[in-house]
Amino acid sequence: MKVSVIGTGYVGLVTAATFSFLGHEVSCLDINAERIAKLNAGEIPIYEPGLKELLDLAPNKPLFTTKPQEAITNSEFIFIAVGTPPKENGEANLSYLESAATTIGQYLSDGAVVINKSTVPVGSGNWVRMLVERGVRERVLTTTTGSKETQAVAFTVASNPEFLREGSAIFDTLYPDRIVVGADDDTTLARMEKLYEKLQSQKFAAPVFCKRPEGFGEVLLISTDITSAEMIKYSANAFLAMKISFANQIANICDLVGADVTEVMHGIGSDSRIGNKFLNAGIGWGGSCFGKDVQAIIKIAEEYDYHPELLEASKTVNYKQRDLVVKRLQQELKIVKGKKIGLLGLAFKPNTDDLRDAPALDIARALTKMGALVRAIDPIAMSHARTQNPDLDIHYAASVDELVDGLDALVLVTEWDEYKNLPMKKLLEKMNGNIFIDGRNQYEPRELKAMGFNYIGIGRH
Repeated sequence: MKVSVIGTGYVGLVTAATFSFLGHEVSCLDINAERIAKLNAGEIPIYEPGLKELLDLAPNKPLFTTKPQEAITNSEFIFIAVGTPPKENGEANLSYLESAATTIGQYLSDGAVVINKSTVPVGSGNWVRMLVERGVRERVLTTTTGSKETQAVAFTVASNPEFLREGSAIFDTLYPDRIVVGADDDTTLARMEKLYEKLQSQKFAAPVFCKRPEGFGEVLLISTDITSAEMIKYSANAFLAMKISFANQIANICDLVGADVTEVMHGIGSDSRIGNKFLNAGIGWGGSCFGKDVQAIIKIAEEYDYHPELLEASKTVNYKQRDLVVKRLQQELKIVKGKKIGLLGLAFKPNTDDLRDAPALDIARALTKMGALVRAIDPIAMSHARTQNPDLDIHYAASVDELVDGLDALVLVTEWDEYKNLPMKKLLEKMNGNIFIDGRNQYEPRELKAMGFNYIGIGRH
């Protein structure tokens, strides 16, 4: 089948790579000429394990272009995968979506399905249909008699939200928990189900670098209306964010009463009604999705004069966790000014170079404002941190040894595998102080205390 993907960002490239790998004919459109040139040269502009390998396995390599006519015309399915970043007031910025939908209308072929893959506010399906129709009206044909008239084009709109985790997006795409498709007519739903048939049935050879889980069978495909599909996406992210914030609030209570949050979360996560995923206490979530999506659904509710207190609380708890690290440092160091503090990790999570809403950046800014000398290291995100945050007055260490030399305190911010089994005793010998804040509860408190560390976990008395 012929598939177009509008936008070559994180979601767009993963979508294009997956459909190409499954044997579909894929075209990708982006207005960023530099990015398209890199893609045509075989360079992947984002860091995502397995993405390049999946593209290399595709029987038909995707077409990367800046020309709408090349990408859109004759496509059966047109995915919109552009960014919807938050505005200052928390609403989703839909300017990229508006431009993409209008452009699609100017070039799409009769019978095409326009699919929202971007995370969009509830009700955007109707809005996208209106925008595509606007683009269609802008198409003018010159007849044989020389008169001009609008070209009529039939199309339908669908919703197909993504549920990817950065750092494991290829696995999540090939072996999803579920596939959600939303449309307001049965014919479009049937066409979407046909497009996903191979992925749903798992009738494809699993790549060696991303093996199919043992016993993994047919994928649940949920067919619903557009509005419900849009709501499923927001609700899923809001619930996961709320679950993490719940674990963090319990961790803070554990600190007060002398309990160990890792034991508490293990105890409640063993309940099948709750489950153990997303119950890891720490310094909170970041990234481009949770904060943006929680705020967006809050804004949607407020449009109807409904105030979702639970979602508001989830945000509040999350951002207080970042402040908690700074407060703990103040408690232990007494005076932060002039002290040397090291941060292990900059990216908001492991296996990505994404710094959007990264806790490390907020912690670094707060500490430098207090007069601390901050050092940081990250396996992947260092170059992005330098270029995206030129105002951030921190030193980027070339090695962990350089990071810890003379430190008064060390903070584990991102749980990279590289930082889970460090030679902590040797690192302590190079430090000036002995404070270690385990922001992701990766180390065993007793072991580090026995080495001489002043170990501070999150909810680990």
